[in-house]
Amino acid sequence: MEQFFQRLKKVWGKEVNAMSINVVAKIDDLVKVKHVLASVFDKTGLEAFIPELLRINPEIKIFSTGGTYKKIKEILGEKAESSLTQVSDYTGQPETQGGLVKTLDFKIYLGLLTETYNDAHNEDIKRTGSVHIDMVIGNLYPFKDTISQPDVTVEQARGNIDIGGPCMIRASAKNYLRVASVVDPSDYEAIMSEMKANDGAISLELRYQLAQKAFDYTAVYDRTIADFLGSKSIEDVKTCYEL
Repeated sequence: MEQFFQRLKKVWGKEVNAMSINVVAKIDDLVKVKHVLASVFDKTGLEAFIPELLRINPEIKIFSTGGTYKKIKEILGEKAESSLTQVSDYTGQPETQGGLVKTLDFKIYLGLLTETYNDAHNEDIKRTGSVHIDMVIGNLYPFKDTISQPDVTVEQARGNIDIGGPCMIRASAKNYLRVASVVDPSDYEAIMSEMKANDGAISLELRYQLAQKAFDYTAVYDRTIADFLGSKSIEDVKTCYEL
């Protein structure tokens, strides 16, 4: 461990010690899913996946936003009242006009990033009335579809850049120590199968595999945005606005 911090010191050019970052030594292999955060563009498979999650563990609570909230509410029917909560009701902060800010909230990111055996993190959870989020179901509107539209402007493209979604996915993938980051509906079956076999829990191996896929997913998304912006001149930008 000391060698690790010495290498960081050489890179950063300053003193680095164990207090600079959290180095986790103890985690659980199997983590039972109790709280789920859901915000998806691609709603394929939710009709089967969401009810099955609740069959496996009827105590699961789902937090959701916008169209995903409406879809899950429709899927669950009467069960939605006890199992489904709007993110804005959980955080106490209404969505910003146009959906600009929905999931970017301190309580959400405490729930995503806190570590199981970190006493300070658990005190933060208790202090804020937050919960540990064990699974994120999240995917994004394909930015490529936006820029494929005829005569799309830089401003139209800019307005369709998702910020909260990638942050949510990246945070959950970073904390594969206890969070499952689910970006691909084709993984629903494997997740349900593992949860059935493990009393509602997901293994470290599967969480790690899901994290790899999640980071690849957001990398492609960011690369598409960067390539589009790089293809436009400042004159293309200026024509969008009154300066």
